[in-house]
Amino acid sequence: MNAVWIVDDHSAFRKTLARLIEGSEVPIETKLFASCEEALLALGSEAPPALILLDIGLRGMSGIDGIPLFKKQCVGTAIVVLTVFEDDDKLFRAICSGANGYILKTQAAHEILQSVGSALAGGAPMTPRIARRVLEMFANLAPKKQANYGLSVREAEVLQCIVDGLLKKQIAERLELSGHTVDSYLRRVYEKLHVNSRSGAVSKAIKENIV
Repeated sequence: MNAVWIVDDHSAFRKTLARLIEGSEVPIETKLFASCEEALLALGSEAPPALILLDIGLRGMSGIDGIPLFKKQCVGTAIVVLTVFEDDDKLFRAICSGANGYILKTQAAHEILQSVGSALAGGAPMTPRIARRVLEMFANLAPKKQANYGLSVREAEVLQCIVDGLLKKQIAERLELSGHTVDSYLRRVYEKLHVNSRSGAVSKAIKENIV
């Protein structure tokens, strides 16, 4: 029989949720805890559950701080955050801490049951809106693709010199080129970047991660 632990400091909600889960078609045993500390202590003497439904706004240790500790003590246990909080900061921190899902207490009873079943089956339950926000947050963290304007290696070196604030004579010394050759490279860099000034080239190089 699958075991589901409910960690929530609201007594009435804990009991209501336990009755809901135990009344489902799939045999499930529940255990109730008012804090992360109580549940972590129980893991020292009891077999780990298949799933932990974990609130965030707990007294004492927060649910987010508890996630990595649960993960360390019961590697195979799924941890799903069940909370009223929907802000991006808590969502992001919970997922990064290792939560397998993130659902809301405001969801309908049958939706919470579906999420429990999904987590027990190895899924990662989230509402469509939360899943979309998670994808958006991680997409924003992805490294920006470097812009490519067809610069040669030497042209890119000249552009880097400009970004570093070097004057034409200094560029020539660094790259061991003549002043005339530096002028030639500068013209080609400007043409390829579609700018007509040093400041325009520097601005574009920084904004578009060219060098």
